[in-house]
Amino acid sequence: MTQSISRTYRLGEIVAKLGGELIGDPSAEILRIATLESAGPGDLCFFSHGRYRAHLRDTRASAVILAREERDATALPRILCDDPYVYYARAAQLFDSGSRPAAGIHARAVVEEDAEIPASATVGPGCHVGRGARLGERVVIDASCTIGEDASIGEDSRLGPSVTVYPRCVIGKRALIHAGVVIGADGFGMAPDSGRWIKIPQTGRAVIGDDVEIGANTTIDRGALDDTVIEDGVKLDNQIQIGHNVRIGAHTAMAGCAAVAGSTRIGRHCAIGGAARIIGHLTIADHVTISAAAVVTKSITRAGTYAGALPSAPAREWAKTVAHLRGLDRLAKRIRELEKRLPVKRKR
Repeated sequence: MTQSISRTYRLGEIVAKLGGELIGDPSAEILRIATLESAGPGDLCFFSHGRYRAHLRDTRASAVILAREERDATALPRILCDDPYVYYARAAQLFDSGSRPAAGIHARAVVEEDAEIPASATVGPGCHVGRGARLGERVVIDASCTIGEDASIGEDSRLGPSVTVYPRCVIGKRALIHAGVVIGADGFGMAPDSGRWIKIPQTGRAVIGDDVEIGANTTIDRGALDDTVIEDGVKLDNQIQIGHNVRIGAHTAMAGCAAVAGSTRIGRHCAIGGAARIIGHLTIADHVTISAAAVVTKSITRAGTYAGALPSAPAREWAKTVAHLRGLDRLAKRIRELEKRLPVKRKR
């Protein structure tokens, strides 16, 4: 049995909770968050870019979130703020109608001895909770999850279906771990020996901080000796690979299909684009943005934006570009030969 969480707010209540300047009737009821184009009576929407001005003019929403300098852009009731997109995100949290399963351990779950599960926690069907594992208050473990021996999950965290947490790994408070995530699998540690590979035991842990979100089917390897660490507030998208002994600084966000090789240190407040690849044993400074599909092969020591992927182009144009790239060595050699033939300028 689940408990649905949903309610209606008046505009004045929203501003009282989230701040901003209200222009219009504070008693207007808001039922939902919607886009400018699809909104109707009872909906609150936001306007954050000039390209949507026509939608703002035609919207049937009951109220709009606007930047302060756009106060006269509509006659509708409106909330003025510094950043409409951020305000929308916070307002959407108020209206989140997510459901919470009833507390308790499902009859088809297996809980080993010495596991600590408070009465407020939920353990779904098909779950296995290993010996010595500890769940915090109000933790929700959805169906078919595996929690290894001596693993720890902080209060108010939620694990989606089929999440695997290996032994001794730690998840902090208020984490949101989506379906299929694997935390604490062995890192790829192998030593070459006469044409064969010798496995290096991975004896560290994966340690996840507070307020972390991890997208579906992402894998975070345990450390070889030291721990793999994901600091507070990190947001990871779907299908990301984090290698062993990586450390990701607080409040960094990483888009889908990115990959970070072992022992790399990523700073705080970084943004990593989708399918970006960062090789091992590098250091990335705080406040670095790496564009989608970039390949990072050297440490980045200064904040800023870094790109490294060629954009797509029509097939014929791309074929010409590749042909030019293949001829760069030959072209460089010709330039050097020409430079040698040029007369040397004498200094006065």
